[in-house]
Amino acid sequence: MTPSEPRLTSLAHGGGCGCKLAPAVLRDILKDMPLAGPFADLMVGTETSDDAAVWRLNETQALVATTDFFMPVVDDPFDFGRIAATNALSDVYAMGATPIFALALVGMPVNVLSTETIGRILQGGAAVCAEAGIPVAGGHSIDSVEPIYGLVALGLVHPDQVLTNRGARAGDVLILTKALGVGVLSAAFKQERLDAAGYTALIASTTKLNALGAKLAGRAGVHAVTDITGFGLLGHALEMARGSGLTVELTAAPPLLDGVEALAVGGVRTGASGRNWVSYGEGVDLPAGLDDWRRDLLTDPQTSGGLLIAVAEAGAGALLTLARTEGFAQAAVVGRMVAGPARVRVAA
Repeated sequence: MTPSEPRLTSLAHGGGCGCKLAPAVLRDILKDMPLAGPFADLMVGTETSDDAAVWRLNETQALVATTDFFMPVVDDPFDFGRIAATNALSDVYAMGATPIFALALVGMPVNVLSTETIGRILQGGAAVCAEAGIPVAGGHSIDSVEPIYGLVALGLVHPDQVLTNRGARAGDVLILTKALGVGVLSAAFKQERLDAAGYTALIASTTKLNALGAKLAGRAGVHAVTDITGFGLLGHALEMARGSGLTVELTAAPPLLDGVEALAVGGVRTGASGRNWVSYGEGVDLPAGLDDWRRDLLTDPQTSGGLLIAVAEAGAGALLTLARTEGFAQAAVVGRMVAGPARVRVAA
């Protein structure tokens, strides 16, 4: 960025996955939308709030298609591009697919930001796609009041190995591959309260590809997967509960990114955290006396968050080992699936 340019985050009313519409608002908007229709090859559509659409191409291939874009969560244009691209590709990995190519979605205030800055955003996204082994094969750009960047991401998976958020079984263990707190760190950054170590933790988490997901396709004992993004751990766990027709039991103290607890106790929050909580309605049970800051971390919007994996208990240890071998050092068991109504229950 040139010295005369404003901070990227100052041009956006929200940032990262905190920009997402609250779950209740989204449900209200979509409630009268017609179903996708009787398309025999549409394996996954809009019915269960899954991470991507899936279309059967033939007996051995299904196409996974998704899109994700948002406004800046950091000021460095290259880092912004990396975060947005990592986040978009996550939905492909969450379905068990391997990405094949991406298209860029670009909306920029061209009279405010230099072409150099905009170019750096796109270069950041392209760098992540190169890490994933795919090209950015095209895209679309518009002149926009706020800076927006993201991808259309496409991938392939065997039709019999598609992973969704609705296949969990009673007794499954829930593993979360990334620690929580991205929303708190990004809020602290925007408030100029985030130190260098916190920024490093923020970038390391949000630019870590969830490529582990492609290795879960066809793995024995893995029954359901979703990625944790703008609706927070509670919101995406609730979608898994509803999709599977089971109760999700979560721990009240999942792993947190370094520095997050101190910031949360000190009152750092995102606006989306509160909106998320209101949107869950009667679908979540909290233990009596749970500190507000702990509840807010469970609702904290995660930009490019981790995978939430429902796996048979017998395979949980090996899966944790695999996740840590793949670079997810804070992967941890955060709950389990139990028989009961489709809701989330947080343990004391």
